[in-house]
Amino acid sequence: MIRFVGAGPGAADLITVRGARLLAEADLVIYAGSLVNPELLDLTGPSCTVMDSASMTLEEVVSAMEDAEAKGWSTVRLHTGDPALYGATREQMDELDRRGIPYDVTPGVSSLFGAAAALGAEFTLPGVSQSLIVTRAEGRTPVPEGERLASMAKHGCTLALFLSAGLLSNVEADLREGGVDPSTPAAIVYKATWPDEIVLRCTAGTLARTARDAGVSKTALVLVGRFLGDEYDRSLLYHPGFSHGFRTAEKGADGALPLADASAQPSSEAGGR
Repeated sequence: MIRFVGAGPGAADLITVRGARLLAEADLVIYAGSLVNPELLDLTGPSCTVMDSASMTLEEVVSAMEDAEAKGWSTVRLHTGDPALYGATREQMDELDRRGIPYDVTPGVSSLFGAAAALGAEFTLPGVSQSLIVTRAEGRTPVPEGERLASMAKHGCTLALFLSAGLLSNVEADLREGGVDPSTPAAIVYKATWPDEIVLRCTAGTLARTARDAGVSKTALVLVGRFLGDEYDRSLLYHPGFSHGFRTAEKGADGALPLADASAQPSSEAGGR
């Protein structure tokens, strides 16, 4: 059995309980060595075989899985963050399907959420942005024409850019083309949740300079949007004038929903938004 496991954003204790158990039970672990925290390998048993996939091709990875399956081994394919985001897992799964090898997936905490935690930020703020676009800048690997960053930026949603820290001059140009004001708040989070995490706050128009000055060119998430600002609407969920299935509106409560001040804590729950 092949177990695709999300390693989490970096900190070893952010792997899921299930993921940690599967590592402890594994006979073979193939991990993304350039991205996964090597401390996670301490969770494996003494007889476990460990392979670093950083220098391997897809064919070599699948061949190792196939050999392990023939021996009756349990294999963990350890991917950074959550395997569903930029994990190149579909092509592995298709090859396993062709070989009749069973697999399952254990999700992980994405660096997307590790970065939000580092910033103390909420991506979906009432009255500011209720949608999050997860994408990347176009580099050597193209993106579909309808998904160019300039097109995505036109929606005015919160933007989270993976694999783009080395392309920030292009990102700035695409954001301008998409109508994003250069003064829009932005942030670059390098190695979210790792011990050497760096949080850089800037604007949409100063991304490239900020990264260059800090020496950041990879392993960073780029975030752009007014969710990083100070103003947002108070959540209805905890408003005294709002009724829902668990609470009746207070009699005589002020029905107005003023902008929260910068010290207010917005709700992190989905209802009543």
